[in-house]
Amino acid sequence: MYKILQLLAKDEVQLLIWVPRLVQALLSALADVKLYSFVKYTENAETAKCVYFCQLCSWFTWYCCTRTLTNTMETVLTIFALFYYPLEGSKTGSSCKYLTLVALAFIIRPTAVIPWIPLVFWHFWQEQKKGDLVLYNFVPVGVVTLGTSLLIDRVFYGEWVFVQLNFLKFNVIQNLGAIYGSHPWHWYFTQGFPVILGAHLPFFIHGCLQAPSKHQIFLVATVWTVLVYSTLSHKEFRFIYPVLPFCMVFCGYSLKQMKTWKKSAMAFLVLSNLLPALYTGLIHQRGPLDVMIHVQQLCYNSSNQPWDSVFVMMPCHSTPFYSHVHCPLKMRFLQCPPDLTGHEKYLDEADVFYSNPLRWLKEEFYNDTLLPNHLIFFSVLEQEISSFLILNEYEKTAAVFHTHVPEGRIGSHIHVYKRKMK
Repeated sequence: MYKILQLLAKDEVQLLIWVPRLVQALLSALADVKLYSFVKYTENAETAKCVYFCQLCSWFTWYCCTRTLTNTMETVLTIFALFYYPLEGSKTGSSCKYLTLVALAFIIRPTAVIPWIPLVFWHFWQEQKKGDLVLYNFVPVGVVTLGTSLLIDRVFYGEWVFVQLNFLKFNVIQNLGAIYGSHPWHWYFTQGFPVILGAHLPFFIHGCLQAPSKHQIFLVATVWTVLVYSTLSHKEFRFIYPVLPFCMVFCGYSLKQMKTWKKSAMAFLVLSNLLPALYTGLIHQRGPLDVMIHVQQLCYNSSNQPWDSVFVMMPCHSTPFYSHVHCPLKMRFLQCPPDLTGHEKYLDEADVFYSNPLRWLKEEFYNDTLLPNHLIFFSVLEQEISSFLILNEYEKTAAVFHTHVPEGRIGSHIHVYKRKMK
């Protein structure tokens, strides 16, 4: 997409921001239609409409479906693959097509294979010609997929790299993902899974009891996925997003079974999901995107002020970077690379900074010529570094809303300070 925009001489910052989102939204919309078609071809149109309705009502689907996360693409490809999964009674089943889509998802994000492990094993168990399935589907798809992945990585890294193995070592064997936060083993069961389902939870439980036995494999895949992710220290809501379409199948069955209360249940799902969808999608933690609008303005002044520079003093990866600026503006943020050396007392730059922000700033910018022209940080930091701001003649130019629930290093607002130029 970026390359096409460049070739068309349309690689302006707003298009670079919005085109990927629109493409992701289109893919997510196609995936929703595929989910409807899958249920229609395996069951009937009435059940498919109920599943489709539940999918469209999900607040978490609204929250994630347009975001260019690998988890979103993982979910989209999971639904596409599900459409071709040879479930009993399916009219669209194709071993080669669904395995190719699963393999593609695996290349994009290796964790995509987790929910498919029980589904692939079930397919193998049910298949009468097991040898043909392995020889003409599993092996060709696996060889072509991994071979293509290895060649692409060889070209870009300049050496042979098995990325999927490195992913496994980093996240599972070494458990280095824990530096980005850790939760207790039961977090997905007590918080993660109930939260992403939201008001759909009672419908999901009811649907698990009502759905035909052939769909119980989706319940197995869901429980299996949550269990596997529960063994890892670092947990996030988005990690289990790919199992949400499986859950919607059961929610749809529950809705279909309701006769007297069906319209009331549908109204309840819409209203109970509308508020969290709008709040999390439009208001909650919107600060990083809004503050980049102020940073973008510096690009237009660069010809007059070539010395402009920006330092983001926030927890790692809090804001977008050059994808939302698209000009050679000098920018820097606090680094938090994982420790690959095995030091027990390892502290990244962000940890060192937050242990004593004022001292860090004085040591880092011991010379006036090193000072950035613009500072961006959460409001919780303002009082602590106020003496540094006053001494170096910084003045507040913007305060951007971020969240109603600040905690720890995260403040309610993001402040932008500019240094007075002499």
